Amino acid sequence: METSSLEGGFQNAPIDAAHAFRAALEVMARPGRIETVCGARPPEPLSLAAGVLALTLLDSTTGLYLAPSWSGDAVRDWLRFHTGAPAAPRAEAMYAIGPWAELGPLGAYQVGVPEYPDRSATLIVELPELTAEGARLTGPGIETEAHLSLPETAAFEVNARLFPLGLDFFFTSGDRLAALPRTTKVAV
Repeated sequence: METSSLEGGFQNAPIDAAHAFRAALEVMARPGRIETVCGARPPEPLSLAAGVLALTLLDSTTGLYLAPSWSGDAVRDWLRFHTGAPAAPRAEAMYAIGPWAELGPLGAYQVGVPEYPDRSATLIVELPELTAEGARLTGPGIETEAHLSLPETAAFEVNARLFPLGLDFFFTSGDRLAALPRTTKVAV
């Protein structure tokens, strides 16, 4: 492990983690909302927002699948040191991080079971840009409708039909963060 893996975590962990957790809750509760986060300096290709989410959500009990292009030593060592999250294959991962094209197929992840729908995976998807334009979102947490620049719509339409089972998604780009819970209906 290189010493660079020891750097880039939260500078003031209690305060930075609280702010990051609040941002994660806000975007999950209000699909289509975009928050700006700060407080971490993860190694590339992790964006600032993906790094902040990892520091906030991962721990030694949460198996993590990294997209192939993101699974280099620098990222793995940084995540292992700062979160303790063990590597896991897609089928066992509680979290997955990477670009959309490398995280599929979505059917390989846990979607929960009727008795425990919360035992499903959450994907942290890095996008080239994240804007409040594009796909139309409706459902809990949205007054009428919201819009979000999703990588596609079909996969999210299928996921919403699985409710109460299904995957939850965070989207990151630079220091920006948004979310799409399984309860959200997505249309073009």
